[in-house]
Amino acid sequence: MKILVTGGAGFIGSHIAEYLVQRGDDVTVLDNLSIGKKENLAKINDKINFVNGDIRDYKLLEKLVNDATGVFHEAALASVQQSFNMKDEYFDVNVSGTENIFKLAKEYGFKVVYASSSSVYGNPKQIPIQESDIRNPINPYAQTKLEAELLAEKYFEMDVRVIGFRYFNVFGKRQSKEYAGVIKLFLERIQQGKAPKINGDGLQIRDFVYVDDVVKANILAMDSDINHKFLNVGTGLSISILDLANLIIDASGLSLKPIYCPALSGDVKTGQADLTLIKKLLGWQPKTKLEDWLIEVISSKNFESI
Repeated sequence: MKILVTGGAGFIGSHIAEYLVQRGDDVTVLDNLSIGKKENLAKINDKINFVNGDIRDYKLLEKLVNDATGVFHEAALASVQQSFNMKDEYFDVNVSGTENIFKLAKEYGFKVVYASSSSVYGNPKQIPIQESDIRNPINPYAQTKLEAELLAEKYFEMDVRVIGFRYFNVFGKRQSKEYAGVIKLFLERIQQGKAPKINGDGLQIRDFVYVDDVVKANILAMDSDINHKFLNVGTGLSISILDLANLIIDASGLSLKPIYCPALSGDVKTGQADLTLIKKLLGWQPKTKLEDWLIEVISSKNFESI
């Protein structure tokens, strides 16, 4: 298969690119390196076509996809806090840039599997959250993800093949601080012998899903006959930020207590995925448990894993 991975030098995108190369696909990575890093592609750099470019460049995109089988669209600006001060830039990249992908999919017929976000739900009325639940974003970043979904729905009606993944909190190697990186931040503090810093009361609930499991979901979606869907990608399990901090402290063996800091604007209170639909349609379920991964990383002092 001939595949384009946008944002392919970033956290999730680089893992997708690695998987595709390993199975023998012809892979092009498009990334402007504003967040992504070339070193994320070190293992496959000589086996891919890397293009330093922007998803807002329609003509460049067209050159890269006119004979593509599929596009994994992972490129985005993804910092909730930054989005309050850069609303126009976030709309331009996350909405207009994404529509470029959809337009070209209509023109050339390739399939799109793209990164939406669980943030579109805002603060849900109940958990676990189903795909049919109300979308009510509470920050500018999440609003761009909703706008992109509304565009996707428009292109569904034109029979453009699109699957949007509502990622919950993805963790793993190469995670950037921009990408909801509380685990990375906590582990960096522990590595320095310092207590994790918690924003707010720590009672925020999160559903953490491992990046390799997320990659598998993407591959299954691209290879499936399923189209025109939004699917949750999480574990169906949840943990509070306070419990996460204490879990990491306990695994480290250090005598520390979390440090409380002011709450962050636009921070979602609760997130936990209902996986019924993705299990039914793709046969996917997560394999890596957060606690097991954390204990392995901390006990082995293998902080390169983050």
